[in-house]
Amino acid sequence: MTSGAVTVAVEQDAPAGLAGADRLRILTYLSVLITLMGFGAPFGGLIDVPISFFLKNKLHLAAHEVATFRLVSSIPLYLSIVFGFLRDVWSPFGIRDRGYMILFGCISAAFYVGFAFTTASYLTLMVAVFLLTVAFLFVGSAQAGLTSAIGQQHVMSGQISAMWNVFQAVPILASFWAGGVLSDALEGQNADRAARILFLVGAAIMLVIALFGVWRPRVVFDNVHEPKGPRLHPIADLKRLGGHWPIYPALTIYFMWSFAPGSTTPLQYYLQNTLHGNDAQWGDWNAIFTIAFIPTYMLFGYLCRRYPLRTLLFWGTVVGVPQYIPFFFMHTASQALFAAAPIGLMGGVATAAYTDLLIRSCPPGLQGTVLMMSIGLYYIAGRFGDVLGTWLFDYFGSFTVCIVTITVTYALILPTILLVPGELIATADGEVPGEKIV
Repeated sequence: MTSGAVTVAVEQDAPAGLAGADRLRILTYLSVLITLMGFGAPFGGLIDVPISFFLKNKLHLAAHEVATFRLVSSIPLYLSIVFGFLRDVWSPFGIRDRGYMILFGCISAAFYVGFAFTTASYLTLMVAVFLLTVAFLFVGSAQAGLTSAIGQQHVMSGQISAMWNVFQAVPILASFWAGGVLSDALEGQNADRAARILFLVGAAIMLVIALFGVWRPRVVFDNVHEPKGPRLHPIADLKRLGGHWPIYPALTIYFMWSFAPGSTTPLQYYLQNTLHGNDAQWGDWNAIFTIAFIPTYMLFGYLCRRYPLRTLLFWGTVVGVPQYIPFFFMHTASQALFAAAPIGLMGGVATAAYTDLLIRSCPPGLQGTVLMMSIGLYYIAGRFGDVLGTWLFDYFGSFTVCIVTITVTYALILPTILLVPGELIATADGEVPGEKIV
């Protein structure tokens, strides 16, 4: 590699707990970073929602053209593992994750500013979102690598998982609301001026992230330890990753949980056409469903320090398997809205447990690679799951087959848990074999 390459090794210091005050400050720092990134993502609500309305209302595109736009512009997301691997083997300015935040935060902001003063068209917006996603994923890989490394090295992967999921959900909710407001505000502007306002908002957010990278709180970065051992060639690292068994069941479980065929487009059509809901009720269902995960994320954050991950994986999955069964008993859109909260609550512990497992399964020095691989799998599983679910829904003319398919897919997670190495999930958060961290 060029100058700035970092040591990637086959071993690291033994896990060690941190004092409660240090854990709290680290979690606070990471929660702010994750929240900022939730707002700055070019494929997120604050930017994505106005762009979708912009394509529809300003450029007058048909629905399939908007869908094609998203499919193509999302290609970098499918390749997230590449950005994670680069994070693990290259250190901008020799300051690793902060270097990525500073460098690519500024590059993202520059892209936003550049496209703000470009004539708005389908092609320029496509290129803008594609390049912005590439630049943003470098920042995302730094956040993922930093977060998972701290969780793994200081036996706090469960608390990290709970925090991560909570503060990912909050920007999603706020971004969709703010994105809608911003889209409405842009309705009175001409196309070029509307795009300019949108991209300048994105630039401001990314500059804040870059400035956040300049800050170096000791409690965070003095507690991130570089792996020990000889420097390995990137090809050797890829071989080490491929030979690391724990990532396979962890990623398989995460893929199956993200697959959920029928939970997006077929559910929307079922809610609106069969249960006679309107557009607003579909939006309300998604908002309630997302919010409902947060209490059980927080519950996991409490339970993970009292029970081994094995227990939480099992019971979280048992509760999550019948998540969509309540749709068998719904006959109106109002009933679906009422059921959205318990349906969301049923998935929180499982989601947090699977994220915890991903963090624990990372090989030393390749945390960014594994976590970004999971992000790529999330988008691949979601897109293909939606395609399969839509085909089943159209072929059988019923949402019932989607419910059954989702339930069977989730149930297959239970035997997959048996493939996880026992020692990986035998301890609670903060617990080192032979010693209890309080």
